[in-house]
Amino acid sequence: MGIAKLLFFNSTDMEKQTLHRRITPSQDQQSEQQERWNDLAEYLVSDLDIRTGCRIRTWIQGSYKFGTQIRPTYGKEFDIDLGVYFIWNGLPEQGSWEPKQLKDFVQNSLSEYSGEGVKEVLIPPKEKCSRIMFEGDFHIDAPAYHLNEMNDNRMLATEKNQWEDSDPKAIYVWFKEKFDDTTRSQVRRLIQYFKCWSGQKYNGATGGPSSILLTVLIAEAIPNIPSEAIVADDDALLKVVESLLKRLKANPTVYNPVNNTESLIDHLSEQEFGVLINNFEDLRSRAKEALSTSDLLTAIDKWTSIFGHFFPICVDELLKESTASNQLPIRTFIPEVRVDAVPENNSHRTYSKMNSIGPIPRECKISFNITNQNEIPGDARIEWVVRNEGEEAEYSNDLGHRAGNDIKAEETSRYNGTHYMDCIVKRSGSVIGWRRIPVVIFGPPIPRRNPKKKPAWVNLKKKKR
Repeated sequence: MGIAKLLFFNSTDMEKQTLHRRITPSQDQQSEQQERWNDLAEYLVSDLDIRTGCRIRTWIQGSYKFGTQIRPTYGKEFDIDLGVYFIWNGLPEQGSWEPKQLKDFVQNSLSEYSGEGVKEVLIPPKEKCSRIMFEGDFHIDAPAYHLNEMNDNRMLATEKNQWEDSDPKAIYVWFKEKFDDTTRSQVRRLIQYFKCWSGQKYNGATGGPSSILLTVLIAEAIPNIPSEAIVADDDALLKVVESLLKRLKANPTVYNPVNNTESLIDHLSEQEFGVLINNFEDLRSRAKEALSTSDLLTAIDKWTSIFGHFFPICVDELLKESTASNQLPIRTFIPEVRVDAVPENNSHRTYSKMNSIGPIPRECKISFNITNQNEIPGDARIEWVVRNEGEEAEYSNDLGHRAGNDIKAEETSRYNGTHYMDCIVKRSGSVIGWRRIPVVIFGPPIPRRNPKKKPAWVNLKKKKR
């Protein structure tokens, strides 16, 4: 196991900033999602019963059901899958409705739903589901199925008026029964790590692995790894990527484990599959480097190159551990950073400090400048990374980003709480200097220095009172 193992998952203190905590939706976000889909499910059961005369059931599925949902990057949305099941016995063709009709029923029902937080319904619908968007950066996909309760068989209705063999319950049961409780918990975390890596690597671009593909590959890999080799999550991640690379190079075909006619790799072109293999190899290489170093900050830097701002820096406690074991090398450069903050609405008010700032109000422009830049080696590289914490940042899914590679960086204060700008100086792949800069934000934005004069009629109205 590597020196940064506790930054992946800490079972003794779930409030610590770890990779798992930072990529997992907050309890408030999970509760809000559950409230929304429960209310929507209740509405759909009642409304679609009236529309079709069928008995209706719903079933939450996908990452939310598997326990592998991750926080999206800023500006992206949580994805929840709520299956809608139209029940009649016999074959799908023996019912009163065709697949396109079932999809239309769901689409029309969603369009008339007026629950709390609804923004809009996607028009036109997707090929295999309808989508409704909610405030709070999440949407619910509602695929329509025929369910034969006699044999517990499900068929998916598509926009092309076809029935497609698809059973989300069967693959969930497969996953649940494949591992014991302890192993399953770690497998869920590993799936979340790989999904986070994929999100950082592809950044919304097409050609990336689907969630179900990653789930199946990781679940297949675990039994092939000796249990003593995957005690810690960082070790397990490397062993898994090594195993799935070996498997994909030997056999590039990946089928749904409960339906051997459904390929999980067909959405990738030959070129995209080749890129995926290269990306897995890059992940393996970076993970090996992170695990092999005895320098804490270099390890953090290597893991950050994989997971971006989601990977935390919990410096205080881990530096003590490293120092006690004589594992921390001497830093050759310590950045001295001047921090200036200016409210956007009032440039006459300023805040300045060395190596920290705050409390400052929201909506300030913040500049970070290295003042001892003349001491930086000529071949060194500077990296700035924002890592946000706190309820407001979590609710907005804005936990940070890379902020540049110059001697200075600029940001804006948005969320109350204590956040961090991390300045890392690297040379030949190793960290030679660092500075963690706390940014404390509290209170509303500073009002304009010269507020706009109220119109005359306001004063007249006050006089009449």
